[in-house]
Formats: sequence, structure tokens, C-alpha cells
Amino acid sequence: MTRIACVGEAMIELSILGQTSQVGVAGDTLNTAIYLKRNAPQFSVDYVTCLGDDPFSDQIEDFIAAQDIGTGAVTRLTGKSPGLYAITTTDDGERSFTYWRSAAAARDLFKTDAGYDFSILEAYDLVYLSGISVAILPDAARSALVEWLGRTPIKLAYDSNYRPRLWEDKPTAQRVTSALWERADICLPSIDDEMLLFDEDAAAVEARFARYRGTGALKRGEEGPISLGDAVSQSYSAAPHVVDTTAAGDSFNGAYLAAILAGQTQALALRAGHDCAAQVVQYRGAIMPKAAP
Repeated sequence: MTRIACVGEAMIELSILGQTSQVGVAGDTLNTAIYLKRNAPQFSVDYVTCLGDDPFSDQIEDFIAAQDIGTGAVTRLTGKSPGLYAITTTDDGERSFTYWRSAAAARDLFKTDAGYDFSILEAYDLVYLSGISVAILPDAARSALVEWLGRTPIKLAYDSNYRPRLWEDKPTAQRVTSALWERADICLPSIDDEMLLFDEDAAAVEARFARYRGTGALKRGEEGPISLGDAVSQSYSAAPHVVDTTAAGDSFNGAYLAAILAGQTQALALRAGHDCAAQVVQYRGAIMPKAAP
């Protein structure tokens, strides 16, 4: 059985609806884990994170388990608590976020008294990381993680998911992200993130990814993805009605990974990712109801 570790930060999510709010649980790599598991239930998918010892941390762990995601790699830290974020959306579905996460337990991922220990990841066939997963870590932890990944044969899937406010500065984000793109076996970038992070136009982004060793998908929203690796020429249908674009890229990643790890062709995996994202954006919040058609 393929064992997959999705690594990152699970947070309390507030979806703002006028004068009211809906409370949920989400996080970019957790979103991907959920959609991966839904699309490939035959795989073992664990979430690797740190939580606190408060009731909100209990709620998060219970939610993860209810999604059939393994919680054996969730570390609970005394005196800590999770981060929180609020989503507001415009009339056309574009979202913006407000975060409260500076002291979140996930910032202590892999930390030990002696430094940083990534051996918990050795039990997996594939590790999925995002730019948020690494941006919340101290720079020493990022460097140690990149060094460790360079020594292990474990497959790496990565999405840069660039959020400028999480990084000390752009050069640091560029350095870490470039190192992870060089190492990644499966690359799942969004073109807007890459243009912003590397100050490139779309053509330059495409040319840069043609030089990396990894295969995958360059996500372009409703336009549909560009194949990284095998040449694929096919059209994609946009969502008929966009309510909330939260987790569009995360859900694409989950469905794409589910298909490609199950042995589907690149063309089918790209379509699976795009179609999943097109469904997700028709619902509010990061996680589409299980019963949705």
C-alpha cells in the first residue's frame, strides 16, 4: 500500500458570511490530504503536524480523523494552540485571508532538544509539502529539511503556495523554494504564485519548469493546467458558477496525486485535478461536503 505523508499546519477556519461566520478546520496541505484520500481511498494518507493541548486542537484532530486521514503523526504540545484564519470573499468568489498564527504549535514541527529530526517521514513512500509548510518554520529548520530531503530517496511532491507575509523576505523564499523545486519528483506550482515569487512572466515560468527534473502540473485556474513532463493537449471546462476559490489549488493537487499515484496517465490526472477544483469552487470554505455530486 502506498503511504503518503502530508505535512503542514491545520488551522481553525472562519468563513465570513455577511454578519455571521462558519467555523471549520482547514490548512493547505490538509485540504490536499482530504481530497487525495477521497479520490484514492485505497492509499494510506497521514497528516504530519503539531497541535496544542486545548479544545480547538482536539477539534482539529477529531476532524482529521473523521476524514479518514491518519493522526498517528500528529504531535500534541503542552501549552500550545493552533492558528486561526478568516476567509472573506468578493461577489465573484475571490478570497482574502486574515491570519492569527504567530504562536501556532505547527511552527515547532520536527523540533527536538538536539535540533530537528525528520525521521518520522521515513515510514512513507511520498511526502507532500507546500511553501506554507516550510514558511512557518524557522530558517534553520528549513535548511535542515532541505538537507535531509537531499539524502533520502523518498519521493517528494511540492507546491510553492507562496504567501509573502509568511516569509522574512523574498530572497529567502526564492532560495528555499528553488531548492525544493530542484528536489521535487512531482511539481504542483500555480503560475500566479511563481510569477509573483520570481518576478517572471508566464513564459519564463514555463521555461524554468521545463528545466527541473520533476513532472507534474503548472496550474492556471479556469484556463486549465499545463503538463510538466509528458506533452498533453486537451481542453478543460471552467466551473459554471464560482462561489469561493478557497482550496482550488489544494483540491487540484489532491485529485492529481490520487490519479497519478494510482497509475493513471498524465492526461487523466490533469483532468481529474482540474475537474475536482472546478467542483470545489462552487462551495463555500475549503472542504466540499462529502455528499456533493
